[in-house]
Amino acid sequence: MTDGAARNAVATPAAEAARYALLRRLAPSMRHHLVVNLQPIGMVHEVLQRRLNAPQPNLGEVHDGVHKINGYARAALASCLDVVTWLAPEDGARINAERGVRECLSLVQTSFTFRGFILRDDVEPSAGEVSRQAFRNVFTAALLYVTDTNAPPAEIAISTQPGNDALAVTIAVKPTAGEQGFATAPSYRPITWDDLQALGAADSVQVERQGDDVRISLPWALASA
Repeated sequence: MTDGAARNAVATPAAEAARYALLRRLAPSMRHHLVVNLQPIGMVHEVLQRRLNAPQPNLGEVHDGVHKINGYARAALASCLDVVTWLAPEDGARINAERGVRECLSLVQTSFTFRGFILRDDVEPSAGEVSRQAFRNVFTAALLYVTDTNAPPAEIAISTQPGNDALAVTIAVKPTAGEQGFATAPSYRPITWDDLQALGAADSVQVERQGDDVRISLPWALASA
């Protein structure tokens, strides 16, 4: 699929409703993702205040603290800009399988662990790229779908297989022994199979069930002429 085809994909009311449900479910993880790099700034600020109030402040230590604040601020800004792209995707943005899985898991892994699900990344590096928007929407929705429809504790294994026309992503569910998890109920309604199909159709992505597992086929993104 070309980038132009991705831009021209028609979002049906069902796809828009599914995307809204997905973003509502991801909102707590996004909030945590934003706060992670902001919290250390306040801590470093308190340390700097104590050092500056000392009778003879160590300017070297103060300089190091200011440098740390600058680094945390830059990281927080980058995190904010990245979260915004979930809400307003960058036109024509592409991503490979390894990076796509990694950035999605970094967003949801903590909440899944609380719910009693272990995420295992078995993705092999591949050179091809797919639509970043399509990968994010369909892959994260599929993760939520399999965890909404399967009881914890369980292991969710993610693997990929490059093909001639598409990247195949398999999400396999395997019950395990262990803790049930202690998270509260989801922040919004469960993601359904109809949601997943609507999101896939909106981005020209094929989704299919294989028992409790889900297989996603994302067309390769071609560079614009």
